[in-house]
Amino acid sequence: MKRLALAGLLAATALNPAFADTLTVGLKSEPTAMDPQFHNLATNTQVLLNIFQGLTRQDAVQKIEPSLATEWEAVDDTTWRFTLREGVKFHNGSDFTARDVIYTYCRVPLVQNSPSSYTIFTGGFADVTAEDDHTVIIKTAAKNPLLPVELSNLPIVSADALGAEETVTYAPGGECTGMGTVPQSGDFNDPKIAAGTGPYKLEEFTRGTQLTLARNEDYWGDKPDWESVVLRPITSNGPRVAALLAGDVMVIESPPIQDVERIEGAGFTIVDALSNRIIYLAMRQDTDDAPSIEGAEGNPLRDAKVREAISLAVNRDAIAERIMGGYAKPAGELLPPPMFGTSGRAVDGYDPNKAKELLADAGYPDGFSITLGTPNDRYINDEQVAQAVAQMLTRIGIKTSVDAVTASQFFSRRNNLEFPIYLAGWGASSGEMSSPLKSLVATYDKDAGMGVTNAGRYSNPDMDETLKEAMATIDDEKRAELLAEAETMVLDDYGIIPLHYEQTVWALAPGLTYEPRVDQYTLAYEVKKAE
Repeated sequence: MKRLALAGLLAATALNPAFADTLTVGLKSEPTAMDPQFHNLATNTQVLLNIFQGLTRQDAVQKIEPSLATEWEAVDDTTWRFTLREGVKFHNGSDFTARDVIYTYCRVPLVQNSPSSYTIFTGGFADVTAEDDHTVIIKTAAKNPLLPVELSNLPIVSADALGAEETVTYAPGGECTGMGTVPQSGDFNDPKIAAGTGPYKLEEFTRGTQLTLARNEDYWGDKPDWESVVLRPITSNGPRVAALLAGDVMVIESPPIQDVERIEGAGFTIVDALSNRIIYLAMRQDTDDAPSIEGAEGNPLRDAKVREAISLAVNRDAIAERIMGGYAKPAGELLPPPMFGTSGRAVDGYDPNKAKELLADAGYPDGFSITLGTPNDRYINDEQVAQAVAQMLTRIGIKTSVDAVTASQFFSRRNNLEFPIYLAGWGASSGEMSSPLKSLVATYDKDAGMGVTNAGRYSNPDMDETLKEAMATIDDEKRAELLAEAETMVLDDYGIIPLHYEQTVWALAPGLTYEPRVDQYTLAYEVKKAE
């Protein structure tokens, strides 16, 4: 241990960032695409925000700030005017104008095979027009007080780089004109296509090896500290820590909790913060022939008593303390209180005896067998958490096996509805309750942008109506009440089962600083050399 600590100190000294022009980062997971409209996934977003930008952006605590729009106003209940920043150029040298905004929003429904579609943000658009080159008018089908927040999740692409015609005219549902031949996600591996307005340009993307970024010397904002950035996916915890200690990388995300003390002892810096990411269980509830369930007629997960039994079988405190090493907080809601739209609902207690009674009342006194799907490289200790949940469910009679695969495989299989129950996570991109409700539990309707990540196919029409009312309510206090009411409907129905909120950890070489983010993003341009 002493030799390891000394090696770490020597490596850290050699890596003194005061003398480095290249930032090297060890990522826990690799982005699935360079297309900023392909997969609404934090792993992708945190990389692509270095390259692309939306009209608005969020700071470390998800406060909305100007970005490619300098100001905005609600003209009436369904009309918004955005004033665009002038003098901004894309990485390909073309000027940023309203045409690029219209093209971007037109392209969203045209992205093929999207695992988590960005129509969740554009599904309510009725029209998008240019008042002039630097003024965009967005009309929504219903009131949407969160539009400026949601636009932070819609990075703008270059109409010229993607081959648009001179005039692009918006129409809902992918019926725009002037789009030309729309490039698909694989095309964005070419830096000529992946032209954004951000502080870094895409230089090279070699899947499974590394992603290289070069500083945008013509960037309109504050230039980042680093001339270049190398992002390396190191999905295994041990090698990721070893790379940091050896000086191969200067920053790593999500070091194993059990290694934090060792890393600090080797002279590195640890920063952490409670995130808004909920780790949850989702259950298939729309069919009587859910896959991988044995020993029961039909689908027992359609019974609310069975779903409640599953929740009561899980010892969340034990998971937070023993598996997460205290770097997690047991969850009773889909966002940590007091975030907007939460109710302060208590965490479900651990009560295996009551869980067994509920199973018997539901007609399953002898339980049944089921397979729990999970990624093994996406969330903090995800496979270990899934294994613990499986053991807890087995103790009440639900004999559970775990099917753990890499994140890319998991998301593909999840979206193909292959799992009867699965463990996953969700970070609220808007920082309030409509994000998880709209994505995870609203009745699935891809065209309307509702339930696009609801692979359990839970459906509650009363909740849907309450959620829609909330999303069209301008008054903040009333909207918060409606969101809390909608969430309560889902949780009372055990339509989804919250487990815990992640505490996010980063490890940095000496001389570096990073402000931990609620959204868990590792943004290269925000890593600073200490003053």
